[in-house]
Amino acid sequence: MKIAILGTGNVGQALATGWLRAGHVITFGSRQPTDEAAQALVAAFPNKVAVADHAAAVAQAEVAVLAVPWAAAEAVVKGVEDWGNRILIDATNPIAPGLELAAVEAGSGGEAVQAWASGARVVKAFNTTGYNNMLDPHYDGASTTMFIAGNDTEAKQTVTALTAALGFDVVDAGDISKARLLEPLALLWINLALVQGQGREIALKLVRR
Repeated sequence: MKIAILGTGNVGQALATGWLRAGHVITFGSRQPTDEAAQALVAAFPNKVAVADHAAAVAQAEVAVLAVPWAAAEAVVKGVEDWGNRILIDATNPIAPGLELAAVEAGSGGEAVQAWASGARVVKAFNTTGYNNMLDPHYDGASTTMFIAGNDTEAKQTVTALTAALGFDVVDAGDISKARLLEPLALLWINLALVQGQGREIALKLVRR
């Protein structure tokens, strides 16, 4: 599958690493695809990835991932004029200074992204854990949980397969309004890992019996 990753930071690189192993084709979207940082990214994945501007990356992809800081999210999404019914995975969190959720008029970041991305099928995913767990989501041999939310059943099936390919146990939390439940989970993980001193090697898992 052809995947565009909009964002060149730790989350985007972690997802690219796993999906390249699974045989997918990756293009990173960058505001400045010819600058030194973007070319360093190409060097980090020799002969495996391309870098283009955001719109060009999306144009050649079947699935796109939004993995930019929240402050940049609206401009990046609206900068792509034609989403063409593509799947857009929203991996962002609307975090305000002080590690609080920012007030979002739409109700959640996921719902805002759905409103901005006219024609896209948005699925919230990869926002409730650290990038290190995207590289390896297993603890004591067991898969940890990745929650997803979105309105389109087919899109969620595709995202479930991509997420499971990384090793996660995928749980569908419902439609995109359930991003209102998932985004606070991100704050919980951040608080435990970075404020309470648990460290990054922690993850959430739904257990069943």
